[in-house]
Amino acid sequence: MSLDRRGFFRLAGLTAVGAQLPVLSRAGGSGPLEPAGKAIEGKRFAMVIDLAACHEHPECNRCIEACDRSHNIPKIPAEAHEIKWIWKEEFEHAFPASNSPYLKGELAEKPVLLMCNHCDNPPCVRVCPTQATWKREDGVVMMDWHRCIGCRYCIAACPYGSRSFNWVDPRQYLKERNPDFPTRTKGVVEKCNLCEERLAEGKIPACAESCPHGAIHFGDISDPDSPIRKLLEERFAIRRKPVLGTEPQVYYLV
Repeated sequence: MSLDRRGFFRLAGLTAVGAQLPVLSRAGGSGPLEPAGKAIEGKRFAMVIDLAACHEHPECNRCIEACDRSHNIPKIPAEAHEIKWIWKEEFEHAFPASNSPYLKGELAEKPVLLMCNHCDNPPCVRVCPTQATWKREDGVVMMDWHRCIGCRYCIAACPYGSRSFNWVDPRQYLKERNPDFPTRTKGVVEKCNLCEERLAEGKIPACAESCPHGAIHFGDISDPDSPIRKLLEERFAIRRKPVLGTEPQVYYLV
């Protein structure tokens, strides 16, 4: 089929109009199109993790499994090629400045749940030469895998080890895929996105939703009436490496 000049511009105009229409989702993969759910909005999203509640069930990895399923995170046998969005690490490694011989044994001897801290002052954003990583107005630090050139400046800049580089094609290690979330390719960086795709559908992050023990809390920390603000006002919390000035927005109740 061929197009003359007039037909080409008519088609281009229709395409431009279509691009401005609201995004619709198909319920159940069939039937009429329905509007997507109302997005969760906030001025400053944050996470609060209750270490005591988490430590009561050290065998539980439901949050990690839910995150992996939702975001097509591969299980790569080689540790050097590991991809992780949310994971567990020893307390002394997660909080080196808080390591003290007088810490309670149950706190210092058990692993801590870690993820991207979605910092207020993210060094990863400053060093990215292609703007593949940026911070939204609500505080979520995002990644655009199409813009990422694999320079790994962001990995070097992140003081929390929250980013992973795809040294190999991750798709070959996926037994099952979530068709609603994109897979990545070899040569790009990835990390926790605070489930921004779920927030757009009115859902809380998968890790918080899947935790059966109430250890993971999500909300708008700028709202004084939000549950996470009340938790932080009632209980003492620590953050990872706050002296660096990154202002991490993942808080740990101790």
